[in-house]
Amino acid sequence: MFEQGAIRPPNEAGSLLVRVTRNCPWNRCHICPPFKGLKFSKRSVAEVKADIDQMAVLYGSRGRAPVSAFLQDADSLVVPTDELLDIIGHIRLRFPSVRRVTTYARAKTMKGKSVEDLGRLREAGLARIHSGMESGSAEVLELIRKGNTPDDILAGGLHVVSSGISLSEYIMPGVGGRRLSREHALETAAILNRIRPDYIRVRTLAIHPLSPLERMTREGAFEPMTDVEIVAEIRLLLESLDEMPTHFRCGDFSLNLLMQVDGRLDRDKGAMLAEIDRFLALDPGRQKAFALIQRSCPGLIPLEVAEDDRVMEEVGREVQRLEALEPDGFNRAIRGLMTHQLPSLPGSAWPGQTPPDRAISGD
Repeated sequence: MFEQGAIRPPNEAGSLLVRVTRNCPWNRCHICPPFKGLKFSKRSVAEVKADIDQMAVLYGSRGRAPVSAFLQDADSLVVPTDELLDIIGHIRLRFPSVRRVTTYARAKTMKGKSVEDLGRLREAGLARIHSGMESGSAEVLELIRKGNTPDDILAGGLHVVSSGISLSEYIMPGVGGRRLSREHALETAAILNRIRPDYIRVRTLAIHPLSPLERMTREGAFEPMTDVEIVAEIRLLLESLDEMPTHFRCGDFSLNLLMQVDGRLDRDKGAMLAEIDRFLALDPGRQKAFALIQRSCPGLIPLEVAEDDRVMEEVGREVQRLEALEPDGFNRAIRGLMTHQLPSLPGSAWPGQTPPDRAISGD
């Protein structure tokens, strides 16, 4: 049977998933759990082709004809260009219905590929690259051990855009914490304005309970932001982005509180800002009640819910109960609900971290 990796972008749910590499070549960041403790490796072209052949038999027996394929895992662009061309060619040979091939890639890897090589991949069928930028701030990138610099992100993004491949950049509101929030928003917007990607996909931070970022939170080195503060950060970012033909997407990720903030910057920026302002204008009690509803039932919740007095009164009682449980009880509860949407760790611990219940006391 063929291999499949652990993750893919939400919009690749119906794609043929072709595992070209295993896990992540960096795998040291403080925010991403799915590959922790797993060794990175490149698969041989022969292995990948054999998988594609088995997929063709399976899909053919079920009468399915996929129109897109996604190259897994976290950074398959590290594979030499000629090998990728061979793999993409075999996908299109065995699946003539496939019109689009996409993949994840790190900024530093995109920077290392020449525009000419990226152009060859585009001509072969590589239509889009998804890249986890997270932030344009050097200090934030260092804080989370992302392994890329702002210069890497800019150069890599410009390489992809220049090649004609569609670029989808992922950003992470909240990842700088309270201290770096403004810098994070402004410097992220500044780089995105220079890259001008086709998509900006918003991925609000949720902190894995076994991660270094959670340890830093317990030790006071990182101060998580509230939902309201994160919405205000997104507003500053959005306000600072040029009105360019780029899709700004909150609607494909349920950890985003306001999934309805979704549209094209050159057409819908004003409407998106207005929706954010509508939330920020609510009184604090209604903001918290709305957040509790959305975090308890992840999905697109219309702001009209916050105008329903009966619902707000009922949910407000639960907000008050959570606030009375412990200091910062409501926000702790919200962060706990958000962690349930994160990918699982492959093992029982984050490499290099002592689980909280096993931490050695300093007494």
